[in-house]
Amino acid sequence: MTEKKKPITERQELFLEALLGEANGNLRAAMTIAGYSPRTTINEAIAPIKDEVIERASTALAINSPKAVLSMIGVLSDPTSLGAKNAIAAAAQVLDRAGLVKKEQVEVKNTGQAMFILPPKDSGENDLGE
Repeated sequence: MTEKKKPITERQELFLEALLGEANGNLRAAMTIAGYSPRTTINEAIAPIKDEVIERASTALAINSPKAVLSMIGVLSDPTSLGAKNAIAAAAQVLDRAGLVKKEQVEVKNTGQAMFILPPKDSGENDLGE
């Protein structure tokens, strides 16, 4: 059975927009902008919409992926620029979390000798079969 998404309220929508906009990620500021009471706990505001918060954060990463790519390319043009190392690290993290990961290739060379490919070891038993 597929789980239906519960529609979010107008206040929750305002909170989500403020969180990734004007409040710049500050939960309490986003709650204030959306009109939540100061007595409302952060958990009370987030719990019903946590999946939507995660979805929007993922979208924000995707939106900023081109900026991360251009930042990496910019370092190629001027590798001695101030903060180049930090820019590369931050850009790599954004791209990794957005799903653009470094491709790794494993090279296997056979020198003409016999080669055996063993199945994965069963982690449920120890070497003595116990």
